[in-house]
Amino acid sequence: QVQLVESGGGLVQAGDSLRLSCAASGRTFSRYYLGWFRQAPGKEREFVAFIGRSGGSTYYADSVKGRFTISRDNAKNTVYLQMNSLKPEDTGVYSCAATPTIVSFNTAAAYEYWGQGTQVTVSS
Repeated sequence: QVQLVESGGGLVQAGDSLRLSCAASGRTFSRYYLGWFRQAPGKEREFVAFIGRSGGSTYYADSVKGRFTISRDNAKNTVYLQMNSLKPEDTGVYSCAATPTIVSFNTAAAYEYWGQGTQVTVSS
């Protein structure tokens, strides 16, 4: 089992950058596949980014490709989401998620463990 705690959200202007962090408890962090998802008000949760256990595999939603970068530090039990060139449509609650086995990296239901989320608001 793993517990996840996100941080780093905030209110920024369009074009700014933010880095989100997700710290995990436990000694088996490196065994988990990790994802970032976001949910805007009135919308369904959507996939943002995925990273494999060693960090060698990453995938992104088309809407963030080229602007966001996911990374992980297994020694620090932390996964990051660097967000550049933020747009108002990036506004939402960002949550990290973990799963020991991966069936579908861009499907929320495939992840077993979730953080509480951190709010990102991008003003125009």
